[in-house]
Amino acid sequence: MTVLVTGGAGFIGSNFVHTWLAQHDEVLVNLDKLTYAGNLRNLHALAGDRRHHFVQGDIGDTTLVSQLLATHQPRAVLHFAAESHVDRSIHGPMDFIQTNVVGTFQLLESVRAYWAGLDDQGKQDFRFLHVSTDEVYGSLAPTEVPFVETRAFEPNSPYSASKAASDHLVRAWGETYGLPVLITNCSNNYGPYHFPEKLIPVVILNALHGRPIPVYGAGENIRDWLYVEDHAAALLTVLTQGQVGRTYAIGGQNEARNIDLVQMICTLMDEMHPSGAPHARLITFVTDRPGHDARYAIDPSRISAELGWQPSVTLEEGLRKTVRWYLDNEPWWQPLLARHGVGKRLGTAG
Repeated sequence: MTVLVTGGAGFIGSNFVHTWLAQHDEVLVNLDKLTYAGNLRNLHALAGDRRHHFVQGDIGDTTLVSQLLATHQPRAVLHFAAESHVDRSIHGPMDFIQTNVVGTFQLLESVRAYWAGLDDQGKQDFRFLHVSTDEVYGSLAPTEVPFVETRAFEPNSPYSASKAASDHLVRAWGETYGLPVLITNCSNNYGPYHFPEKLIPVVILNALHGRPIPVYGAGENIRDWLYVEDHAAALLTVLTQGQVGRTYAIGGQNEARNIDLVQMICTLMDEMHPSGAPHARLITFVTDRPGHDARYAIDPSRISAELGWQPSVTLEEGLRKTVRWYLDNEPWWQPLLARHGVGKRLGTAG
C-alpha cells in the first residue's frame, strides 16, 4: 500500500513524513514544489530509504498528479502543501491564492477522478486529509474560550483567507461528490525543521548570533503552541480513526504571550549558549504588522474525547528540545539564511 503526501519537504510535512516512516512499511510518495520554505535537507535522513519516493512538482500540475495517482495507487492523500507565512502573504498575496486556493482545487479534481475509478472497497477505504490552521477563525478576545470546530471563519490576513477558502473547497468536495475527506485545524507549530523566518527560530538564531531579537508591537499577542511531533502524531490518529467528513481541532494547550515566549527562549539560550548571555538584552520591540491577530487558541476536546489524542509535551519541554535541535544542527539552518526574505522585515503592507 501507498500514501501520497503533498508538501512533504516543508516544516510540518517533513515531520509527518519522518513520523510515518518510523511507524509504517508502506511506500510514501512525497510531492513538493520546493518553493522558498521547501528543503530537501529536511529529508536527508531518509536518503536510501526505498519507502520514500520524492517527486519535485506542483499540486496544480494535474498531469503529474494524475500520473502519480495512477502509478502508485495510494490509499490516502495527505495535503500539507501551502504557502504559509502571514508576513509574506501581506507582502505578496498572489502566490497564496494560487497555491492554497487554486492549487487545492486542482489537487481535489485530480484526486476525485482517481477516487472515482476505484472499486467499491477502494472508494470506501480511501481518505483525503487536509491540513489547515486555526488562523481561519480570526482572533480571540483575551478572555474568550478557545476556537472549536463549529466556530465561523473570520480570516484577517491573505494567508488565513486563502486557507479558509481551501478548507471550504475540501468540505464541499466531500459534501457534493462524496470524496472521503478529513480536515484538521492546528495551532502554531514549532520544533525541528522550522523555516528560519518564523518567530521561534528567529529568536534562537538571532540570539546565537548576537543580533537584535524583533518582537512585534508590545509582545502581547498570544499563541497556542503545538510541538510539531505531537501534531504529526495527531494527524496519524485522525487518518486512521477519524470520521469521514469531520473536522478536528489540534491544539497544544500551551498559550503564551509572544514576549513571554521570547524570554523563555532567551533563558534557555543563557543555559545552553552561556557565552552570549544574557540574551534578553537583545530583545527589540518593532512596529506591529497590520491586522495582527491578538490571540489564537484552539480546543482539542473533540480529538481527545473521540480519538484519544493529547499533546505529549509542555511548552517548556518542547522549547528545550527545539533550542537544543537548532544548536546541534547548524549545517541544516546555515544555508537557509541566504534565501530570499530570510532575515528581512516583510508584511509591512507598505
